[in-house]
Amino acid sequence: MESLNLPAFEYKVKDVSGKPYIFDIIRRKFVSLTPEEWVRQHFIHLLINHYGYPKSLFAIETGMKYHTLAKRTDIMILSKDSLPFLLVECKAPFIPVNDITFAQISRYNFTLKPAYLAVTNGMSHYCFKVENGRVKFLDDFPFYREWNKEEN
Repeated sequence: MESLNLPAFEYKVKDVSGKPYIFDIIRRKFVSLTPEEWVRQHFIHLLINHYGYPKSLFAIETGMKYHTLAKRTDIMILSKDSLPFLLVECKAPFIPVNDITFAQISRYNFTLKPAYLAVTNGMSHYCFKVENGRVKFLDDFPFYREWNKEEN
């Protein structure tokens, strides 16, 4: 897999019937190693190792409904009350982060209403907050220790 604009991490890969699988520390199983999964695994480790999120607050590929359509969220960080806090949409590195990507995560925001939204293709990363119907792009992602103080 290609190098990303994300910190490296130790990972386990195995071959299953000629296809690579990577171990997901959240789902605690090997999953098919697609380009999007490569980005997701890097971002999971970034959130845990750099931003301090506990593994227990992660939900990966959680199903949801948007109107009548079934959708899946890539990474969702839950608050201690099990409410969506940070929602991350991951794309393969060759998929540009553009208006289509932002529109997709905006639809998820309409249903889940997390405090923060993020999009990444492993090369470019954006985090933003929707307040009073306005999008506010942030310079960085929220650290767990910062918002955890607000919850307690």
